[in-house]
Amino acid sequence: MTTHTTRMLIIGSGPAGLSAAIYGARAGLQPIVVQGLQPGGQLTITTDVENYPGFRDVIQGPWLMQEMQAQAEHVGTRMLWDTITEVDLSGPPFRAVGDSGDVYEGETLVIATGAQAKWLGVPGEQELSGKGVSACATCDGFFYRGKKVVVIGGGNTAVEEALYLTNHSQDVTLIHRRDSLRAEKILQDRLLAHPNIKVLWNKAVDHFVAGENGMLSGVALKDTVTDETSVEPTDGAFVAIGHAPSTDLFKGKLEVDAGGYLVVQPGTPKTAIPGVFACGDVMDHTYRQAVTAAGTGCMAALDAERFVAEREFLARG
Repeated sequence: MTTHTTRMLIIGSGPAGLSAAIYGARAGLQPIVVQGLQPGGQLTITTDVENYPGFRDVIQGPWLMQEMQAQAEHVGTRMLWDTITEVDLSGPPFRAVGDSGDVYEGETLVIATGAQAKWLGVPGEQELSGKGVSACATCDGFFYRGKKVVVIGGGNTAVEEALYLTNHSQDVTLIHRRDSLRAEKILQDRLLAHPNIKVLWNKAVDHFVAGENGMLSGVALKDTVTDETSVEPTDGAFVAIGHAPSTDLFKGKLEVDAGGYLVVQPGTPKTAIPGVFACGDVMDHTYRQAVTAAGTGCMAALDAERFVAEREFLARG
């Protein structure tokens, strides 16, 4: 067992965690990033990225994360492969224990554990991921310009994604397993009034259908009332049944909202515990973009640097 100590401990290695590391390293905090189960975060399972500033051509998600990691290491970040299994937030120093048995102690703690899109878990879903099946209309909708798309879900996420997709497609279908939507009324009204959106009620996805070219060609549906089966042809299917923030480690230790996201002071990455910061998708249920995650990672590092500087000033008396 080894104990690793740092002035800034970062849990999570997506755009938020790595941006925090870059800024923290440049401020001399010698950050340690514990990479977790999905090093690089959600972008490592995203192929084409077209909306990250600074690149005129389409870039690959895994490549972008490799470059961010290399930049963080270049300025002095230590990247460690481990999965945190427990945390003690009674510090500083704040303490985390890894699956390996190693202990990590940080004068500040940056939580960047992210979120995962919820999936249906039906046949064809994972096989056709990136080949017509997606969980992010904002990321991938552009690739379906002028094509037929479907959105699966009935809450705010699904309705927002369907409305967003009308920017690219004149043929958007919302598929919902019930006969009414859970989304806010104003969103429902916009959706139901939109001429380019139709709704299929009481339909559950049985499986995703691949065409001869190996790409998605349709969605096989089962009527939840009559059990009748049908296939809805489509070029793109967006699963929009919500996200699950990775906050299990912090339950009972930090406040979470109704969706399970960590609560921070408005407009900051500050949690209720001084010196503990949350950034990226673990605290952001509104935007959930790589560039916003990176921005909040920067904010967390700047606040962590101020926290450390104030403690050192007070300690000098």
